[in-house]
Amino acid sequence: MNLTETRYTISEVEARTGLTQHTLRWYERIGLMPHVDRSHSGQRRFSDKDLHWLGFVGKLRATGMSVADMVRYAELVREGDHTVDERRELLERTRREVLARVAELTDALEVLDFKIALYSGTGKAQP
Repeated sequence: MNLTETRYTISEVEARTGLTQHTLRWYERIGLMPHVDRSHSGQRRFSDKDLHWLGFVGKLRATGMSVADMVRYAELVREGDHTVDERRELLERTRREVLARVAELTDALEVLDFKIALYSGTGKAQP
């Protein structure tokens, strides 16, 4: 650890990320947030790298990736560079799933737009 590196308490991380302290502790317990540094009194001390990781985890959550897959991804990262192909495959699969959901939502949006236009008197009814 660099002595000049900024460290954050769990309360500060909660304020910065919007994640509850309970969630942060749970992430640590399940292996999604491993190796959080501790102060001499045992308090968690998060680094900027930890905050960056939590931001990435938030993006994975937004994709709908399962917790199990997120934990697996974290395990692969810890295992090292020889897991890059497996990590890429996991992310590519998630990307395909996101694209399928985007297509579904786009279709649903078109239906909503049609109905809104119809009820506004600006659209035409379909047979």
